[in-house]
Amino acid sequence: MNIAAIKERLDLYEKLMRLDKPIGILLLLWPTLWALWISSSGRPGLLVVWVFMLGTVLMRSAGCVVNDYADRDFDRHVERTKDRPLTAGRVSTKEAMVLASILALCALLLILWLPRLVIYLSFVAVFLAVSYPFTKRFFAIPQAYLGIAFGFGIPMAFAAELQSLPLTAWTLLLANIFWAIAYDTEYAMVDREDDLRIGIKTSAITFGRFDVTAVMLCYAVTLAILAGIGMRLHYGWAYYAGLVVAAAIAGHHYTLIRGRDRMRCFKAFLHNNWFGAAVFAGLVAQFNLLPLWK
Repeated sequence: MNIAAIKERLDLYEKLMRLDKPIGILLLLWPTLWALWISSSGRPGLLVVWVFMLGTVLMRSAGCVVNDYADRDFDRHVERTKDRPLTAGRVSTKEAMVLASILALCALLLILWLPRLVIYLSFVAVFLAVSYPFTKRFFAIPQAYLGIAFGFGIPMAFAAELQSLPLTAWTLLLANIFWAIAYDTEYAMVDREDDLRIGIKTSAITFGRFDVTAVMLCYAVTLAILAGIGMRLHYGWAYYAGLVVAAAIAGHHYTLIRGRDRMRCFKAFLHNNWFGAAVFAGLVAQFNLLPLWK
């Protein structure tokens, strides 16, 4: 195989892993970083942070490969996904499964030096990532399951820092579930017509004409839970300032999705990166700026 052929193959694998579309990585990364900062009181170990960041990239990539494997017969009927490497026949199913296995194995090797509880939880994380694509066949709101899968870095982060799973870990995971329902419903609104035609279940279909209301309620619940965590942990103004910015971002999303225009809904989905970043910025400020005012 010559250099050009190798490069072409690597490009196909990159697209299969969605490394060319990093929004998914960011939506996994932000709640993981929230958890690392909360569990360590703003002082996570640098090596632990790098392990979780790299692990997020590896597991999101593996999840994308499994997702495309599971949806290969559906994707060819959806305008946005019909050219994905697996459904287009440019990558074989065997290649895809080997690639997903290698990615998952690399993620496991990363955490072998962490507390045993993290390793145990990693097997649950793999199960969630592998099983999520199939929930779209029978769950009315598979986005809730996605929230668990995308947020499972939260209990793993607490386990890495505290070697335990306090109530705050599960409360933060609950917040992430509602956030995932919000942003992935925006995403599902883009493909609603195609999903109805091929029989895929999504929250956008389940919520029907109340889809916009449901998205905004989910943002509100997310922020309420995050505010409750701040009150329980006695956080100060800096943390809540981050939540206020996140709320403003959610309000902006309403202006984008209320007309249900497909491209504006997709823009709102992509914009959720800033929602997650705002919450994280509030946490960083809480532990680094607030002491200056005392």
